[in-house]
Amino acid sequence: MDVVVRTYSGKGSKELFALLEERKADIEVLLRSTTGFVSYTLARSSESDGGLSMTVCQDQAGIDESVSMAKEWIAKNAAHISVDAPKVSMGKIIIHATK
Repeated sequence: MDVVVRTYSGKGSKELFALLEERKADIEVLLRSTTGFVSYTLARSSESDGGLSMTVCQDQAGIDESVSMAKEWIAKNAAHISVDAPKVSMGKIIIHATK
């Protein structure tokens, strides 16, 4: 499995996360449609007004698709928010524990 973490901080991140929380049902539906979808997490950061999103997919193709979907969603729905680009980290899952 593969993972991508997008971390938003700085300019516009507080406003972006307010919008993401308001539209969380739409975002969940969108991300669940990702090829090879395993899980999605959206969380506010305690270190700033921003937060992070984490998408886990069966393979890199799903991760690439999710990154593209996220960029498109923000361009379409949050163009009015001037937000710094996220820090993007990708990798292979070593442990994926769930309850």
